[in-house]
This record gives sequence, C-alpha cells and structure tokens, in this order.
Amino acid sequence: MVKLQLEGSLREFQDGYLYWDKIKYKSRNYNPEEVWHAVKFDRYLKRSPVKFGNYTFYYMITDYMQRALHQFDMHIGGNLGSNIGIAETDKNKFIISSIMEEAISSSQMEGANTTRKKAKEMIQNEQKPRNKSEQMIMNNFITMKHIVQHKDEKITPDSILYIHKLITSKTLEVALDEGRYREGNDIYVVDHNNSEVVHTPPPQKELSGLMVELCEFCNNDSKQFVHPIIKGCIVHFMIGWIHPFTDGNGRTARALFYWYMLKKGYWLIEYLSISRIIKDSKSQYEKAFLYSEIDDNDLSYFITYHIRTMEKAFDALKAYITRKQKEVFQAAKFLMISNVNDRMAQILKIVHDDPERILNIKEIQSRFDVSSFTARSDLRQLVELGFLEIVQVNKKKQIFIRSKQFEKLLSKFL
Repeated sequence: MVKLQLEGSLREFQDGYLYWDKIKYKSRNYNPEEVWHAVKFDRYLKRSPVKFGNYTFYYMITDYMQRALHQFDMHIGGNLGSNIGIAETDKNKFIISSIMEEAISSSQMEGANTTRKKAKEMIQNEQKPRNKSEQMIMNNFITMKHIVQHKDEKITPDSILYIHKLITSKTLEVALDEGRYREGNDIYVVDHNNSEVVHTPPPQKELSGLMVELCEFCNNDSKQFVHPIIKGCIVHFMIGWIHPFTDGNGRTARALFYWYMLKKGYWLIEYLSISRIIKDSKSQYEKAFLYSEIDDNDLSYFITYHIRTMEKAFDALKAYITRKQKEVFQAAKFLMISNVNDRMAQILKIVHDDPERILNIKEIQSRFDVSSFTARSDLRQLVELGFLEIVQVNKKKQIFIRSKQFEKLLSKFL
C-alpha cells in the first residue's frame, strides 16, 4: 500500500539513489521505516546481479540512469566526428589539455600538493619532477597518454599491473610495490575524519583470481547485456573494492575507467576531466563507495554518483570549448598582421593578456603539438617582427618575453 501511495516519491528516491540516512528525512507524511522498506523492495525486484569470485554485487537501472546513458550515447560515443565544436586542427590541443587536467586532479585527490599552474608548466616544459607531488602528476600524465595509445587492446592482469607501475613510479615507500599486487592482508580503507575502518578488502590469496575475472568482465560480453558505461563504473568500483595494491588503487581505478570507455568507442571521454569533478566532491565519492558496500553490495549508489560526475564533466567541457572558441575569435584580430599564422596569433594573445608571461620553445611545442623546429620558428618570427625579445638564460637555454614596443607595434599593425 505504501509503495503505491509513494509512487512519485519513490521515483525521486530511486533516481537520486538515496540511502536511509537521507530518506528518513524526506519521507514527508509517511512512516520513514515503511518508506525505506518500500524503496528496498522496489530495488530488490529490479536489481541485476554481477559476480566476482565468491562475491555477488547488485545494481538497478533507474529512469535517471537510462536518460543519462541515452545522452552519453548520442554525445560522447559513436564513430561520427565531433558535434560539439572542436575543430580538427584543435583536437590534439584539446586532448593534451584534458589529459593534463585529469592527471593533475587525479593526483591531487591522492595528496599531490601543487598548484594547477605549476603542474601545467612542468608538463608543458617537460621539466623533471622535483618532488613526490610533481612525480605523481607526471606519472598520471604519462599513464593517460599510454592508455590513449593502447585503447584498442585487451585489458589483462599484466596490462593493469603495468598501468600501476607507470602511475606509481618513484612515489611508493617500497619501490618493489610498483606494478605488483599487495602481499599481505594488513590493508584497510580508513575514514580519515574519524579514523574508522570502512572497508576490509578481500584476502591477498584471492587477488589473482579476482583480477582475472575483472579482466574477463571487461573483455567479454555476458549473456545479460550490461551497458558499457555501467560496466565501466563497475570496473572503477571493483578496483577500489578489491584494493589489489598497497597504494595507487584510486588512480589506477580512474585510469582503468578511461581505458574501458575509450575501448568501447566513447571517444569524447578523452576530452573529459572526470577526476577534477570527483576532487571537488570527494566526500560524495567516498560515500558512494561506502553506501554500495554497507547496503548489500548495491553498486547503484556508486553508479549514480559516477554518472552525475560524467554529466558535470561534459557540461564543463562544453563551457571550456565555448571559452576557448571565444579566445580563438579574439586572437583572430592578430591574424591581420602580415606574416603571422594561427599559432603566432594565439601566442600574441597570450602575451597581450599576460604582459609578464615568459615563453620557451618546449611550452609552445607542447601547447600546439608541433615540432621543436616549428615552435622555434614561430617564436623567432615574432622576435623579427618586434613583438618578442630573446633572453639568453645560459649557453643553451633561451626564453622569450614581450618586447617593450609591443603595444606600439600592435597599434601600428592593427
């Protein structure tokens, strides 16, 4: 009876996939316990199982999930070209920028302590990491590039171990732990707010078998169809739940999600920085794991959170592209200057907007995905035109700064 009376509220509770701690305050005029029983019964009737080893997990596809998955299928999957306004000539630039964002955010979630500006400069200028935080970010960047290059290959236990090795290089207390499963059972997931153990991973002796089954889940279609994005969310969750490594499980889980999405044809995922959204809602991320485990291994808590994160990342991408298109439009006026190409026009806009900006060849090479020769030619052409000056740092290294007559020249040419 309660279920019938609650039909509208029930859909709301399921779409948000609320747990008891929220539902008991949203039950309105109904008895909270009866509402919770109705919610749980509805989930029980509609749930689907997925097994790994001796463990069974469940998930329910809600109306919200179906609507979101439909939108993702239309906008981030398929084999057609981009329909969100990324010009072919700009694709590499956007991809590199997105991979940098993902590498930085994923590392900052795990304790990397540096600013986005410094991290980007390190990657763009190909600088050697100076500390553990910078090493974590560089590792993530290298790992993401590796995934893009190998996106069509099968996911195997060895390839996951290699990803872990890349992602943890020179950052673990025990170097031998890079790219190998944990060898003990003294691993616990702790809530740092109250020091409470919130998850005890399966014993070490089960790791190998569970990872083999997880790879089979990635590579093979089951008798019952599971939408690829739902599957990717489950893979992400399972790496966190199995916790196969002493450290680096979160970064490996997020990297593996990207790999699986690219492997299944969701090409636009390459442009999204999901970890940046997760970093800004880290407590919700941790609760999604917690609710899934304590409520009968119900993965829908985590899946719902993950899909909402993807929606936010997609919205952020659209806003980013709109902003970049505006910048390109603003840079177009610099193309009116004789002998200035598209890259040089954007360089002029950079130093116009930031008069103190220091440029070098490696940064231009990375920013525009061009050769060292092309980057050097662009900068020297702007020196010859009088817009930039060369500062000799040492016998080999040069930097480029805005010239003193920049504004005067600009007014003359424009």
